[in-house]
Amino acid sequence: MNIRKMMIPCCITAALLSGCTFGSSIDNLMAPPKLSVEQDQIYSALTDAAGSSISLKYPKSGKYLSAFIIEDIDGDDVDEAVVFYERHGLGVEENTLRINILDQFDGKWRSVCDTAAEGAEIEKVIISKLGSNGRVNLIIGSSLINRSEKNVSIYSYDPEEGDITRTFSEPCSFIDVTDLDDDSENEFLLLAGSSSGTPAVAEVYKLDKNGLYHQYRTELSGSFTEFDSISYGDLDGGRRGLYIDAVSASGFIQTDIIYMDNTGLCKVFSAPEESSATVRAAGCSSYDIDGDGSLEIPVQDNAPGYEDVSESEQMKITQWKSVNKENKLVQKYSSYYSVGDGYIFLFPEKWRKKITVRRDAVNDEIVFCAFTDGKAGRELMRICRADDAPAREDRLFNGYMLMGTKGEYSYLAYIPSHSGEDDSLTPTAGDAAVGFRLI
Repeated sequence: MNIRKMMIPCCITAALLSGCTFGSSIDNLMAPPKLSVEQDQIYSALTDAAGSSISLKYPKSGKYLSAFIIEDIDGDDVDEAVVFYERHGLGVEENTLRINILDQFDGKWRSVCDTAAEGAEIEKVIISKLGSNGRVNLIIGSSLINRSEKNVSIYSYDPEEGDITRTFSEPCSFIDVTDLDDDSENEFLLLAGSSSGTPAVAEVYKLDKNGLYHQYRTELSGSFTEFDSISYGDLDGGRRGLYIDAVSASGFIQTDIIYMDNTGLCKVFSAPEESSATVRAAGCSSYDIDGDGSLEIPVQDNAPGYEDVSESEQMKITQWKSVNKENKLVQKYSSYYSVGDGYIFLFPEKWRKKITVRRDAVNDEIVFCAFTDGKAGRELMRICRADDAPAREDRLFNGYMLMGTKGEYSYLAYIPSHSGEDDSLTPTAGDAAVGFRLI
């Protein structure tokens, strides 16, 4: 059971299903999550050591979403328990966020060490070996109560001493453990946003057999303060790339790509203007559009015919670009990318530089038209999203094709017939099906 899921949403769901109202059940809504038998035993051992004036704290992201993490953190093939909690009634100078390690003795849980954690909230927990060192590392990302400042600390638990030691601590915006250089050993990855004139950076740390961290570092291309999306993807030459979709100073999204080889941590875009060529509207994340393991970067241009209209009236065509062996951006596909409606339509090759797009506000549809002699021509296809079953059935009755569904939404396309006209640009049903992607 995932005890991070609080009782309030659970009780709301139960009340809706049973037809109950909330008036007399507010005390039940505020009850703590029910613990498993093992968690209850761990919690009892925790309160024996720390007292009952505590409240559990839950990581906000990552693999571990419980206040109780039961894993082997010392490499002895026996699980320990890591519990995050907040102690009430401490002095102002003391940090209330705590980490408690519990171990089993004669089948019973007992607290073996307790230490203060950084910050006020647990953001993410990773448990992993790093580099050539055999020790298990407890990696904890934390933040202040407003989540504006984040930090990562790495701890090592020594069962002989019954102690936990902090071996690393740095400010951060993003953390992960990955084998970035494909040497069969994990590295610790850290991204830190720009702050007080310092540039945004990517850092990778290897841990050697003697327990020393070796840092590899590179500055990112912009004064990024936030990171919108982080994804891994293949690069030419067998390299593994980290695609960093960051928020630029203007509030738009901009991509940097880093990888690691025997020279250290490298950037795909050596000059800032190369990364600047990827600037686009927020929400347009890098994406493996064709499923080949390599991510494409969406760069948006005005659709033909919209060059001289106001920005609010402009329609965009998205050019999907990939990185070649020379670390240059090359165009791979053209598409219409609807961030709001959650789909992408890749254009068939015969459409390239020959069509434009407009919005039918009355029917809430996107219309693709031929574009010749500087103006929009005949209609080639429509795409829409139906938000309920009656709207879907109505369009199916009128000749639309169902392209896909997501939750209650249905996505449909309509291809008008053009008897007697040049149909060289008219898409087939296969073109429509192959080009459509839900995101």
